[in-house]
Amino acid sequence: MTARLPHPIEVRSFEILRSRVDLSPMPPLWRAVAERVIHASADLEYAVDLRTSEEDLERGWSALRSGAPIVTDVAMVAAGITARETRCHVNDPAAAKTARAADITRSAAAVRLAFAEVGPGAVWVVGCAPTALFEIIDRRVAPALVIGLPVGFVGAAEAKEALRASGLPQVSNVSEKGGSAVAAAAANALLYHELDQEGERG
Repeated sequence: MTARLPHPIEVRSFEILRSRVDLSPMPPLWRAVAERVIHASADLEYAVDLRTSEEDLERGWSALRSGAPIVTDVAMVAAGITARETRCHVNDPAAAKTARAADITRSAAAVRLAFAEVGPGAVWVVGCAPTALFEIIDRRVAPALVIGLPVGFVGAAEAKEALRASGLPQVSNVSEKGGSAVAAAAANALLYHELDQEGERG
């Protein structure tokens, strides 16, 4: 990954964030994800709401460094992931056709199309559609990592709970909040993070 030069506003934002919440006890990747999610949302509660493990994050980070494809549930998540191209089939006419034929949502149908294209080992990023998250679990996509942070009052918390129960390597949160910007931020945290450069590994 190419080194990134953050904008001074971003630097100042992280300084303010770190003055308000101390995430230094967290392992390095978990801290990176939590900080970038909080930075994207201005919501300090994510410090205790996020659920993951350093082992899962290292698996996803290593996969991304090796060029694993990134699949998103909606275009808004894809637009927020700035360091790499992503794949999103929700607006593909084939997704609409599959959704009608199988009586599922377009987001779930898009998961089926994407899995047929990328196979196992991808990083999946869900910020909007709980049905996409349920489909990822049911489809047994053998992911490197699932970032499951959909938002909403209908099915979001339940989908994230199901993700945690599935045993898949994952990032999720307990509450109903989440969203495209938050999910993209979690992915960006892994894409931007350089453990060796920061001297935090090992």
